[in-house]
Amino acid sequence: MKKKYQYITFLLFLFVIANAAQLLSSCNRAKGEQASADSLATRADTLVNIDTLKMPRGKYGAAVRYGRELMLHTAYYIGPNGVNGHYTGNKMNCTNCHRDAGTRPYAFNLVRSFRDYPQYRAREGRILSLAERINNCVMRPNLGRPLPLDGKEMISIMAYLKFLSDSSHIDNRTKGLKNMTVELPEVAASSDRGEKLYVHHCERCHAKNGEGKMLANNVSYEYPPVWGLLAYRPGSSMHRVVKLAQWLKSNMPYDKTTPGNAFLTDAESLDIAAFINDDKKHKRPVAKTTKEEDYPNYEEKAIDYDKGPFKDPFTEQQHKYGPYKPIIDYWEGKGITPAI
Repeated sequence: MKKKYQYITFLLFLFVIANAAQLLSSCNRAKGEQASADSLATRADTLVNIDTLKMPRGKYGAAVRYGRELMLHTAYYIGPNGVNGHYTGNKMNCTNCHRDAGTRPYAFNLVRSFRDYPQYRAREGRILSLAERINNCVMRPNLGRPLPLDGKEMISIMAYLKFLSDSSHIDNRTKGLKNMTVELPEVAASSDRGEKLYVHHCERCHAKNGEGKMLANNVSYEYPPVWGLLAYRPGSSMHRVVKLAQWLKSNMPYDKTTPGNAFLTDAESLDIAAFINDDKKHKRPVAKTTKEEDYPNYEEKAIDYDKGPFKDPFTEQQHKYGPYKPIIDYWEGKGITPAI
């Protein structure tokens, strides 16, 4: 009887152990599969993100912090009445276009800039250093003069961009490194349609005359100008209709969009961009460069760059407002990928 009892106990013990092992294996497999799925989803779906609270310490960290301050409060530090120099000619801040100091997804994000330069730029027809590209922004949209390459401001901006690069964990599936794309329609963008949309969506912040809204301290803008003599000038990226439309789709109206979730349609974004960049309706600062200085290799001109000469049969009007597909088809027919 005793042996029979011991035998039954032993069988029960084996049964419990077997079930426990199976349960543990099942749980581990489920957890592993879930972790794998979560990891894949994270890699595929995560927006570019930087924790700016984790800046380094010491003198390098001080440069990084000042570089971020320059991005956020450009006019205060180096604007027309800047406390550390007078380099930009208007009171706009870098963060007006590169939102959240270059960290916001789909808003001219700057996380890759330190890695991507030196880089060939079709607009200049040569390879630009990162410092030269920074000065392009200082001079074009901000109507300024170049920062000294060895000056505190330039070094600090580059230190901040290096911090963004070093702090990012991105791959080719990371979203938000570039602006959202817009589907190009069969018809031209319309300034007249865009004017009505501007009144409905944009005028409350950027004003009827496009001059924006200054902060109470009169140092910089709460909402920047979108045209006028203190807005970005021709030759700036924002002065291209498609480029501006991509940014608008990603970011405006500011209180109705979230990263990756547009409020405006593609066609609406193009029409508003056409109205804002309509030089027949709005004044802008006079460009300090000649037509020949931008895109010296004409076949490399962006399709929405509206200043000739062109090596294609399309007019300045069509290059500016579209329809763009015939221009794309023309260059692709010659084996050249058109710049958009």
